[in-house]
Amino acid sequence: MHAFATLLDRLTYTRSRNAKLRLIADYLRATPDPDRGWAMAALTGDLDLPGVKPVAIRALIGERTDPILFAMSRDFVGDTAETVALLWPEPPPGNGAGMSPPSLAQAVDELRESPRAEAPARLAAMLDRLDADARFALLKLATGGLRVGVSARLAKTALAQAFGLDVDAVEEVWHALAPPYLALFDWGEGRAAQPHAVAMPVFRPFMLAHPLEDGEVDLADYAAEWKWDGIRVQIVHVGGETRLYSRAGDDITASFPDIARAVTFPGVLDGELLVRGQAQGGEAASFNALQQRLGRKQVSARMLADYPAFVRVYDLLFDGAEDLREQPWVARRARLEAVASQLDPARFDLSTLIDTADFAALADIRAGARDAAIEGVMLKHRQSPYVAGRRAGLWYKWKRDPLTADCVMMYAQRGNGRRSSFYSDYTFGCWTGDPAAGGELLPVGKAYSGFTDEELKMLDRFVRNHTVQRFGPVREVEKTLVLEVAFDSIHESRRHKSGIAMRFPRIARIRTDKPAAEADMIATLRRMIG
Repeated sequence: MHAFATLLDRLTYTRSRNAKLRLIADYLRATPDPDRGWAMAALTGDLDLPGVKPVAIRALIGERTDPILFAMSRDFVGDTAETVALLWPEPPPGNGAGMSPPSLAQAVDELRESPRAEAPARLAAMLDRLDADARFALLKLATGGLRVGVSARLAKTALAQAFGLDVDAVEEVWHALAPPYLALFDWGEGRAAQPHAVAMPVFRPFMLAHPLEDGEVDLADYAAEWKWDGIRVQIVHVGGETRLYSRAGDDITASFPDIARAVTFPGVLDGELLVRGQAQGGEAASFNALQQRLGRKQVSARMLADYPAFVRVYDLLFDGAEDLREQPWVARRARLEAVASQLDPARFDLSTLIDTADFAALADIRAGARDAAIEGVMLKHRQSPYVAGRRAGLWYKWKRDPLTADCVMMYAQRGNGRRSSFYSDYTFGCWTGDPAAGGELLPVGKAYSGFTDEELKMLDRFVRNHTVQRFGPVREVEKTLVLEVAFDSIHESRRHKSGIAMRFPRIARIRTDKPAAEADMIATLRRMIG
């Protein structure tokens, strides 16, 4: 456990990507099985310990220290695991004191095998045997929120570099293996051949696109199609069994049984998962509608009827057992068009290409696209193979320009990780009417990105100097600071008092030059719903 704790500590305070790769690779080479496999599961988000919840951890520390001291410390530190690790008392003699600390694998086994009712007590017993750094690592492990700046792809890249493997080959077999990945390390250290899993539905890494920041492309070389605002999915049908995978490789089949039941085509399809909208006449609804079904382990008959899902397909990776990924896009597209005609039209349709004369005309089409389900345009090189990750020059995403609104900061909360000492999460609102005539501010969104480190310090000072009320870790501030907020789209929302919700809000500018009374009205935002 101490080696894993040291790794987390170093990753937290290391910003360089290459340095993080070296730290993980060194750990994997030096750490025996199965500890290193469980560490990889934790870093990639594949470790689930459902018996331990944050509320149980707060109850444990409440039994061992002053609850008021914990609440004040948690507010200052900004992270529950770190606060508990620091406040956890040394055990009395005979209650864990002097016992050897558990290894990472022992800790995982203890928590995985514990009945839900016993898991908190077993966690407490292990915390009694650890120092503060290891307690922090164990708590992060137990709750699944490492927050050390490591993506699943970076962790797999580090593993590949540690053992001289190809990262795409690692990705290819990853979802066919279960933690602690003994077969993967046997392959990496030359004790076995590359593992394979062809008799079951297996996730293949997605091909991704680079942003098209400036310039243009030749439409003789690139095909254009709409970038849809749903979630990217891969549909795998092998041996009569169907699986739906998200972009992160999560199995989301249970949330969309209507899609899984409709698949009879043997192969692997890539597309965008959307929901049909009643108001749109059966066309794709906004992402807000899709959100009603995301993450549900069981979907009611009413939910299936109210939010019918479908997939807009735009690539074909496997046709039966034939791997098409090395073929150029134009050849895969021709095969996809033939396959699309065989799919259930209630659950699948083909993403159409944008027919335009030149790039300038495409720019005009893109600028006029405000359909609720359109994010922008995709540009795909006609000769591009299907390769995992982002490869320069092959695919581009050209998002439509964001919408903006002037909003007033209302509340602020501390961030996490390296931002735990700063108020970096901001809730902002717009006016219900003219404030001089009694209009009030209602929250319309929350953002924690878009600003520089210097702007963060300035915003943090404003929060501290203009707090009017506290609600636990949240501070209400004077309604005087205007923030220009950029967002991709805006939708009706019954969950918000204002009746609207922004999609991907971020701070575009800090408008110290603008009085709060001149911020936008909610009615103005409503006109942006499209």
